[in-house]
Amino acid sequence: MLKKKIVFLGSKPIGYECFAHMLAKREELNIEIVGLLTHARKEFGNAHDLSTLAEEHKITIIEDENDIPACDILYSVQYHKILKQEQINKASEIAVNLHMAPLPEYRGSNQFSYAIIDDKKEFGTTIHQIDTQIDHGAILFQKRFPIPDNCWVSELYELTYNASLNLFKESLASIINCAYNPIPQQSLETQYGTSLHYRKDIMALKQISLDWDSQKIQKHIRATYMPGFEPPYCILNGKKIYFSASYS
Repeated sequence: MLKKKIVFLGSKPIGYECFAHMLAKREELNIEIVGLLTHARKEFGNAHDLSTLAEEHKITIIEDENDIPACDILYSVQYHKILKQEQINKASEIAVNLHMAPLPEYRGSNQFSYAIIDDKKEFGTTIHQIDTQIDHGAILFQKRFPIPDNCWVSELYELTYNASLNLFKESLASIINCAYNPIPQQSLETQYGTSLHYRKDIMALKQISLDWDSQKIQKHIRATYMPGFEPPYCILNGKKIYFSASYS
């Protein structure tokens, strides 16, 4: 049986872990990884460098989306660009994306923060088909879990990270063997609703007014205080005053 050819697109620690798992399972799953397309994220340090991992395993590093080679499957995990249709078409079987949020509720970026702001009781992670819109394609696999009371964004990220890695591992063979039943997101919008947030939108959540009640202030701090990123703040006498975190 011919090996399935896969191109992996990814970044961040979750992308690294998924790529490492795929590499480890090549023989068992009868796959060949014919290219890696990545984007370095310096805020996560050097411990999750996908390019270094690819070089160690003699995997071709692709420099541009237009250079994606013909393959059976495109697999994206936290890749930062939206693919064009001609790039998606490089995959003869399917192009899929691991989105660290439940769909159709939370498309786009900073989904953890918005779930806390929205007082959601449930979150999740989704593997969906890629189309030319943001996190819009049919759902292939999904895992949902409860959000703890008074959850901080870093805690929700960690829960979602673990659920996402598990979902990737559990479903990888099914993706390769075309054992999935795509569910259009539109069929779930009445039940779950939908939203789309962009990277820049987080700044509006981080700006806190001292006129708010203490519960709202605390919720915005929990939703936006993430180590390694600019903290939430208020404006006082024309200057930014940053909030620190207290987990007590």
